[in-house]
Amino acid sequence: MEIRSYRPADRAALVALWQACKLVAPGANDPDADIDFCVRSRDADILVGILGGRLVASAMVGHDGHRGWLYYVAVDPDKQKSGLGRQIVAAGEAWLKARGAPKSQLMIRETNTQVEAFYARLGYKTIPRLIMQKVLS
Repeated sequence: MEIRSYRPADRAALVALWQACKLVAPGANDPDADIDFCVRSRDADILVGILGGRLVASAMVGHDGHRGWLYYVAVDPDKQKSGLGRQIVAAGEAWLKARGAPKSQLMIRETNTQVEAFYARLGYKTIPRLIMQKVLS
């Protein structure tokens, strides 16, 4: 799989991938707005995995100077369990490490136990934190 930065021509395939992987929750996140926000940031990127000319994987990466974050990690449902998830996560971690981020963090929905197990196999651990949110719009 070739991994590269997002290009505007990738948008439709990227949003379709996120929808197929159930990463888009109505009322919770707007994938187009998230792409636009990421693309404008100098501290973020969207990595995409291309296989056979198709966009099959993604990882949005970013950092705040203290920690790095992975978002929208996705692999085409037909390609899952083939090692592509491990590759796109490693690419995201490498992106963060190259920018000096000392750690990589991510959030998953607590009901997504299959994904939790995947990240545990990659060395991620659940940390005791309370995440709070305020909608600013």
